[in-house]
Amino acid sequence: MPQDPSFYLTISILALATVGIIAAASLRGWRDWIELKRMEMESQHRPNHDGAPSAVSRIEVADLKERVKKLEAIAAGIDI
Repeated sequence: MPQDPSFYLTISILALATVGIIAAASLRGWRDWIELKRMEMESQHRPNHDGAPSAVSRIEVADLKERVKKLEAIAAGIDI
């Protein structure tokens, strides 16, 4: 092991730079992922050009209707 202080200073600067680069790349990826999810959510809730609901919203409504039917059956005491 070298006893030269400049060796340790160089290694620590390189380690700090590496951590900084990794943190910056991770932050950039996180921001891009958040933006992608935001755009997906906007496109799902935006109506089509002809005014009809999107396929995703129709599936969500059908799923909610099915859940309501199951809950009503449970409340009525019917086995599902």
